[in-house]
Amino acid sequence: MTDWLALCRDAVADVRGVLAELPTRADREPVVGEGKGGDQTTAIDEAAERVVLARFADVEDVTVVSEEAGMLGEGRVHVVIDPIDGSLNAKRGIGFFALSIAVASGPKMGDVEFGFVHDFGTEEEWTATRGEGARLDGHLLDGELPKERIEILAFEATRTAAVAEKAGAVVDLAHRLRIMGSLALSLCHLAAGRIDAVCSLKPARAVDIAAAQLLVRERGLAIDLFEAPPFEAAPLDVEGRSRVVAAGTPELCQQLAAALSA
Repeated sequence: MTDWLALCRDAVADVRGVLAELPTRADREPVVGEGKGGDQTTAIDEAAERVVLARFADVEDVTVVSEEAGMLGEGRVHVVIDPIDGSLNAKRGIGFFALSIAVASGPKMGDVEFGFVHDFGTEEEWTATRGEGARLDGHLLDGELPKERIEILAFEATRTAAVAEKAGAVVDLAHRLRIMGSLALSLCHLAAGRIDAVCSLKPARAVDIAAAQLLVRERGLAIDLFEAPPFEAAPLDVEGRSRVVAAGTPELCQQLAAALSA
């Protein structure tokens, strides 16, 4: 059996090496192409993806889904990779970005069996195994949950105009906003009860959420791709089809979805 956790940890070391090789903004931000997901590929994105894909190259019966390269292979097991989630933070030297890897038994979100997110700022390791709970640095997350009323709401995938357009819609739902710059990490923070809700202001892709959503769901929290339901049927690919909302309860998710859609 493949030791997925060990492979993910090795990939962290590989990406850490890339960060050392490309230490400055001038090294990291040059545009070198366009990824399959439609975004520009920068030097740090390309280098991080290259080393992570090499780490998984010898695993048999795998389809790899990665942000820049798209879908590679035709195996039964799907490995969904975002080498740098929060790449703008990474390019600018802000310590809030992550490697996100999900392992699934099939091609849909509901097939995800293992999720791994490593925060290169705090060096925290977030993991979840289906049916076995979510963990932070190996310790089971079984403490405080998000609040029943939203004190802190994290906006992600944000441009200034989108924030200006939607912030007013959540005034009655959330006391404070945070815009941290990594959707995967924001979902992990929700799983730990550090924040109370998360929503993206543009369609989320599977590479952004496949790993972290398992932590959210293993904690019994709610998450929804409300513009393309049902959540579990979402394809594991690089296309963005729906904005995502996540919170402590389905009711809060519904309220956030309604506010974003107004």
